Amino acid sequence: MKELDLLKKDWQKNDAFEQVSEVEIYKMLHKKSSSIVKWILIVSILEFVVLNGISFILNDPKYDTFMRLHPFINFLEKFNYLVIIVFIYCFYKNFKSISVLNSSKTLIKHILKTRKTVTYYIYWNIVIGGIVGAMSGIEGFNEGYNSASKMSGDTKTVALEVNYITIIIMALLIMGVIWLFYKLLYGRFLSKLKDNYIELKKIDL
Repeated sequence: MKELDLLKKDWQKNDAFEQVSEVEIYKMLHKKSSSIVKWILIVSILEFVVLNGISFILNDPKYDTFMRLHPFINFLEKFNYLVIIVFIYCFYKNFKSISVLNSSKTLIKHILKTRKTVTYYIYWNIVIGGIVGAMSGIEGFNEGYNSASKMSGDTKTVALEVNYITIIIMALLIMGVIWLFYKLLYGRFLSKLKDNYIELKKIDL
């Protein structure tokens, strides 16, 4: 925000230029906010393409077989693709809307809307990642558990408890890793939008 601070110092020296300078500040904040929202859109598209591209390249026949045997997990994965595409479309709409604004109050609303959309997007990925990870672990364990016919009753009970605890811990770790990933990926964008929002609240345009 160095450019903005310099601009504010200039008009504080002369009250006659306050209104003009506020217009300039708004233009600068509008430009910066529009650029941030554009990059959120670009990053979300790249994320979708790159992650799915890696998944396609590293495709494992065993994974395909697992998905065919567990249609609900397969459904969740396909449904997640649809939800991500909807989020990307929302990012696109936010960018198109924020590009043509002409008042600070409207820009504030769109900044808040964009931050909310990104936050929901991050939460969705964390939750769906945890659910799919946990369900995959449970189904994988159940297959091994059912095939372990040589285990005694007590041994099977202990194995069941230990593995379910392990699955819960792994699901939480997956959710934590996803949160950290999106914090690094989108955290800077959200922080900059918050800074712009704070500055815009000081402008009466």
